[in-house]
Amino acid sequence: MVLKVGWQLLLCCCDILEIKGLCRMNKKQTILVVDDEEHILELLRFNFETEGFNVLTATTGEEGIRLCCKNPADIIILDIMLPGMDGLEVCRILKARDDTRFIPIIMLTAKGTELDKVIGLELGADDYVTKPFGIRELIARVRAHLRRMDLLDHPNNTIIEVGP
Repeated sequence: MVLKVGWQLLLCCCDILEIKGLCRMNKKQTILVVDDEEHILELLRFNFETEGFNVLTATTGEEGIRLCCKNPADIIILDIMLPGMDGLEVCRILKARDDTRFIPIIMLTAKGTELDKVIGLELGADDYVTKPFGIRELIARVRAHLRRMDLLDHPNNTIIEVGP
C-alpha cells in the first residue's frame, strides 16, 4: 500500500488504514528480546512496553527459539553472545523454519566489526545494531521493520491520496 500524505497527516495514517482494516500498527504487537544481560532485557521491556508493545524475553538461544515457536513474535531483537547456542545459530535456525522465516530479526550486540555485521546479515538478520545503542533509534528501527511487514501483508499497492 502506498500513501501520499503531507507530513502533518503522517500521525493519523495508521488510523485511516485501521478504519479500512489494512494496518496492524495499531494492534498491540509482540517483540521477542533474546539477551543474557538482565539490565538490557529490563531496559528494552520498559521502553517497548511504554511504547505499547507486548514484550517476551529469553536469556538463552534455546529459550528464544522455544518461545518464538510457541508464541510467534512480530519482530525479534537478538544478541549474538549468548550462553549455549549463540545468536547467529538462533538466527540461522529461525530463518530456515517455514513458520518463523519472515519474522524480522534485529541483531543487538557488542560485536561491531564490519565482518561481524556482514556475517550477521548474511545469516539472515534484517538489521544490525551495536551496543551501546540509542533506545530511540532502536524503537524507530523496530517500527520501520514493522511498517515494511505491514506493506508486505497488503501487496495490492492501493494508493490512498490525502490532501491537495
